[in-house]
Amino acid sequence: MVDMKKLKIIGMVLLGAVSSAFAQQDSVKLNEVYNQAFVPGEKLTYLMHYGFFDAGEAVLEVKPSAKTYHDRTTWHMVGHGYSTGAFDWFFKVRDTYETYMDAEAMIPWEFIRDVDEGGYKINQRYKFDHYNGRVTTDKKDTIAVKPNVQDMISSFYYARTLNYDTAQSGDIYTIDAIVDGEYFPLKIKYIGREAISLRNGKYQCIKFRPVLQKGRIFKEEEDLNVWITDDKNRIPVMAQAKILVGSIKMELTGYSGLAHPIARLR
Repeated sequence: MVDMKKLKIIGMVLLGAVSSAFAQQDSVKLNEVYNQAFVPGEKLTYLMHYGFFDAGEAVLEVKPSAKTYHDRTTWHMVGHGYSTGAFDWFFKVRDTYETYMDAEAMIPWEFIRDVDEGGYKINQRYKFDHYNGRVTTDKKDTIAVKPNVQDMISSFYYARTLNYDTAQSGDIYTIDAIVDGEYFPLKIKYIGREAISLRNGKYQCIKFRPVLQKGRIFKEEEDLNVWITDDKNRIPVMAQAKILVGSIKMELTGYSGLAHPIARLR
């Protein structure tokens, strides 16, 4: 015989659990990030150099997205990297990175990585639950994370929204991120402002130096430098790195769909 009293108690417990879950979700406040740096339609193209040789190209795009997560609008950030010329013969690279990024909070809801570098393949799928502070991987692992954590691609875009107007040389900015299934605090050091010349022109820039772990790929912490435009777009125009077996440089070769005029010098 069905015990109605027990069923009623179970029902109340379940209802309370559901209500509590929704209350927890509502109580977590996502970032409200003021973004004027980029909009859907932006496309950036880069040339990769290895030593004196052109080794590959990379394209980064911001696209509109029909996907929503927790009823929140997203933008689709897509990055493609591939080897070219002679490098494509002996070390073929075909990399794709994607993130569905909250259009207002500037945080990722889903991250996709498909990498094939000389036959070494990585396939990752991460889903972010910012309301409950966790990330679920394609292997069904759950990682506890801090609020408003970023991924490998969203970190790049989020860093462009930061205000550097009052930055002093040596200031360090930290961005909490998930990298290769682990929590990782990405740190960038503000160096200063300078003008740099590229193949397609001269740019007024802000110079940064990511704080790196030396001895693995890089010889010293200072072996990677990044220059971004000193304007409202904050576009990376060049990155230069010394590695254990040579040097790598990435430079901007094309751009379209920018939110603002670029800080290009005559």
